[in-house]
Amino acid sequence: MKNHVKTVAVIAIVALCAHMTVQADTPITSTLEVEKSGEKHPVTYPPLNQLIDQEILPKLNWFFEKLLAEKEDITLDGVHAFTGKDKFLPGKIAIGLSYLLLKTPEESPKFDHYLEDYRKIADMTVDDRNETWGIYYYLSALHRLKEAGLLERAVSKKTLDKLKRKTDWRQFIDQDDYALVSLPANYYGVAFSIARLRYLLGWEDKSGSEELLKKMMDHYQKYSGDYGFSDETNGEGRFDRYSILLIGEICQRFIETGMDVTPQMKEWLRNSVDAIQVRLNEEGHGFSFGRSIGAYGDTAFLEVLSAAAYLDVLTPEEKEMAYAFATRATERYVSFWYDEDMQSVNLWDKGRTTDDYRGKHRILGENLSLSHQLIYTANLWNEIGYKDKIPSSDFDAWLKKLPTSTITWFAKGDYDRALITYRDQNHVISLPLINGGKSQHMNNPYYPIPFSNAMLEGTPDEDYPQLLPRFTLADGDELIPAAFIRNVQTSREGDTFTVTYEQKELDRLGKSRPIKDDRLKVETQYDFSPGKITRTDVYRSDEKLEVDNIKMEFASFSSEATIDSNTVTFDEGDVTEFSVNGLNVCEVDSVDGEPPYQTPVGPLLTLVTCETGDMTMDEPLEISWSIKYKP
Repeated sequence: MKNHVKTVAVIAIVALCAHMTVQADTPITSTLEVEKSGEKHPVTYPPLNQLIDQEILPKLNWFFEKLLAEKEDITLDGVHAFTGKDKFLPGKIAIGLSYLLLKTPEESPKFDHYLEDYRKIADMTVDDRNETWGIYYYLSALHRLKEAGLLERAVSKKTLDKLKRKTDWRQFIDQDDYALVSLPANYYGVAFSIARLRYLLGWEDKSGSEELLKKMMDHYQKYSGDYGFSDETNGEGRFDRYSILLIGEICQRFIETGMDVTPQMKEWLRNSVDAIQVRLNEEGHGFSFGRSIGAYGDTAFLEVLSAAAYLDVLTPEEKEMAYAFATRATERYVSFWYDEDMQSVNLWDKGRTTDDYRGKHRILGENLSLSHQLIYTANLWNEIGYKDKIPSSDFDAWLKKLPTSTITWFAKGDYDRALITYRDQNHVISLPLINGGKSQHMNNPYYPIPFSNAMLEGTPDEDYPQLLPRFTLADGDELIPAAFIRNVQTSREGDTFTVTYEQKELDRLGKSRPIKDDRLKVETQYDFSPGKITRTDVYRSDEKLEVDNIKMEFASFSSEATIDSNTVTFDEGDVTEFSVNGLNVCEVDSVDGEPPYQTPVGPLLTLVTCETGDMTMDEPLEISWSIKYKP
């Protein structure tokens, strides 16, 4: 933490000194404090647009020049970019590098260089694989260039003719009923955006975009119920980062293409703002659960909040605070996510990991798309009057006013889907009860367990039983209490916040979709109090049930562990103690980030494994654990 804060201080000082637009008598107000010689000294974040100009655009220029020099042989950190595995790459190149051209005045000596060589790069990549998101990115770049009067100068006619044929939403939409072809619900937004941009470029009429908009809104209405969050499945109840982000993306596309955002959309956007606001934090962290998080978990907050600010969905105070958070998240990209040794964003190495589909074969594209998200959201802040504005000094005080505990409902019905948020000083703890549908139910980033950035994390695409008992029955079936949650209730007594729910069926593993298995039932209670989380499960079976093993793990960032019976004490790290009851034996090992014990933000250091051998369940079984952590 101290090293991170020192980096903030250096960037803030460099950026402020580098920009004469910030006048000498501008008051410098503190949002962080840095320890030096036993004293605390104030630190100020620079204006958001200056972070973009001083940190993000030079990195894009470096990629531009490297791509010109190495062409399709380009490598980053030893990885070849043009292997065909990154199906979005040409579009990400087009949108990322377009900002160099769009932000350079024509009288600048660099302008002609960017113009001529942007055209060369477009000619070079036009025949490479480019699908879905890549198509959207490419069309967005072309539209921005057209609006700036640069399209025909920046892209040759031959390449434009090819792009008109190749960049089409019909590649992944069934033209008979406008249904997505084997893609999650968020791709309706991609398809609509492509169709809308093709219309604005003069490449097709309005009909496609209008039909896709209707399809997207119908799906949103049907599977979002009364709460306004997109189900990533067709009503099976899987909610994650994208469920909260999607309306922000849709509103961004409306803003980008000159459409009026409807009152219903603003209502949904406000719901997403409410879900995000209660998890804002001093360090610029975003989502810590679900898929495709890491740096994209941070930028998801930026996309929602910038759209909400632009559309006046935020109050004046909320705008100030959202802008202050945006500077923190952008600085976090510079000081944490971007690795100077790699000369790249780092989502994959030094103990970090991400979802398989976002693997390191996409290294060039990830640098460009993340830069795009940072820049275009910052541009919205510029448009509403925040250019060169130093963030408010009231951010930390405002965070302290946020509610200690909240519940955000996603769905009610056969099963409950909700997100619990508990704030304990600088810790923002999430309890996602969201795990329905295919493909993710077995992976621990979707487990109904607590997550807190850099303190409690899961591992993308991994299914080790992080903080969740896994029952192996005598017949070989494996069951976890993950997917069939009912009757979620919350209460508060003193400084303890309690969450209870039940599952009449456990989730049998082994298939893409969760399978109901009613041989075991469970009642679960979480108690959150300052510095401590406790989970208590009571399992029951209606029959004598032969169990081969029950296993649970806790992979932690803490280290220097000692164990006494089933209590582990840590001398280093935020988590100071982990204690288990109801399982026979616990062991502790140092794993130091060996796979699979990695997270989007870095290596897990210590593994606690607790097990119970074969047994017959003929009466209720209580299993509980507690975590103590530094406040």
